[in-house]
Amino acid sequence: MPAFPETFLWGTATAAYQVEGAWNEDGRGPSIWDTFSHTPGLVTGGDTGDVACDHYHRLEEDLDHLAALGVGAYRFSISWPRVQPGGRGPVNGPGLDFYQRLVDGLLARDIAPVGTLYHWDLPQELEDAGGWPNRDTARRFAEYARLMGEALGDRVRTWITLNEPWCSAYLGYASGVHAPARTEPAAALAALHHLNLGHGLAVQALRSTAAKGAQMSVTLNLHHVRGVSERDADAVRRADGLANRAFLGPMLEGAYPRDLIADTASVTDWSFVRDGDEATACQPLDVLGVNYYNPTLVRQWDGDGARETADGHQDGATSPWIACEDIEFVKQPGPYTEMGWNIDETGLTELLLRLHRDYPDLPTMITENGAAFPDQVSPDGRVRDLDRVDYLHRHLSAVNEAITAGADVRGYFVWSLMDNFEWAHGYAKRFGILRVDRETMERTWKDSAHWYRDVVAAGKLPS
Repeated sequence: MPAFPETFLWGTATAAYQVEGAWNEDGRGPSIWDTFSHTPGLVTGGDTGDVACDHYHRLEEDLDHLAALGVGAYRFSISWPRVQPGGRGPVNGPGLDFYQRLVDGLLARDIAPVGTLYHWDLPQELEDAGGWPNRDTARRFAEYARLMGEALGDRVRTWITLNEPWCSAYLGYASGVHAPARTEPAAALAALHHLNLGHGLAVQALRSTAAKGAQMSVTLNLHHVRGVSERDADAVRRADGLANRAFLGPMLEGAYPRDLIADTASVTDWSFVRDGDEATACQPLDVLGVNYYNPTLVRQWDGDGARETADGHQDGATSPWIACEDIEFVKQPGPYTEMGWNIDETGLTELLLRLHRDYPDLPTMITENGAAFPDQVSPDGRVRDLDRVDYLHRHLSAVNEAITAGADVRGYFVWSLMDNFEWAHGYAKRFGILRVDRETMERTWKDSAHWYRDVVAAGKLPS
């Protein structure tokens, strides 16, 4: 297998609420995930992100781990309620100072900071005012982006506006398995639009405040949708429209797909889309962030028996797949990660090549890829997570294959740097290449971390 390009960016990633802790320190306001995790019965084990990995207090230690890994970049997210507690008004100085120290610490170690503005922790005050279904939230997001561009834009050269708006809209407002736990399909589609609009407004704000030449991006968890048979082509089209083209259309083409609007007409008339919104959402990007874990398999439901809903997401009171009641999400063959997701790296190659065909002038980077497994600590203290090593090897091979076939893939970020708060699963699922002891917060390098360090140093996969 050929080596990766010399300019290929190797990194790892985390998200603020999953690692920082310090949930009510130094002026930080509550987020929707504080509210969600503090609500009994919503998170496995009653876990919360109150302490998480205590990254807020262990910043220097974690920066040293990044340096030892040899990565060229670190993707982190900014906690909106830490720097702007209510989602509006002036910056909270102590909260901003944490990110100043984070960025400066990365640069001092020759690691490029990749800043994500929104990884799901909406200030609770904005949710109380309507949340993402409320158009004003997009405006508030743009103002927050402007403030961060002014504060950090001289040093952060790659900005990601949103992480996985699919999850924010559909899991947060349709199925309710993520914060803010609402089950309102029409509101979810309004949220989808205002996330797209907020993205465009945020790119405009960042371009006006960040350093000239800063790269603009968004991270999408695009679904590689396959049909069980050729008879399922329409099911594939509809699922693809809801999962992928609902974001790719406005962000990259300046228009929502007409078939998506027709498919969801029974739920909403899309009157929340105003003249000029789609053009605003469609801002020039320098690179598209892609999160990939596994493909999606669908078929048309014939109405007999129970409908399969094995989409890889938790079952909620309603489905995140709006207006797809006659589509089945079929359980795929193993092997599986601990999340129950099948391991199929071919979907990543195919997805990257699709993006290359559809948007040949837009480079991509893998902003998340990884796996949860039931890691065990050996008597000698090692975590021999060979299943994770195998997973990462498979998927990096898939990226390499896509590059060889012509796709312009600029980088790869392992999810995640360390075991953390895995949203509604609490601390039950471990994705990290560093193990975090829940009692002591001690970080231990798993075998996958040693393996990844060697891959980064060599710029190629071992045979």
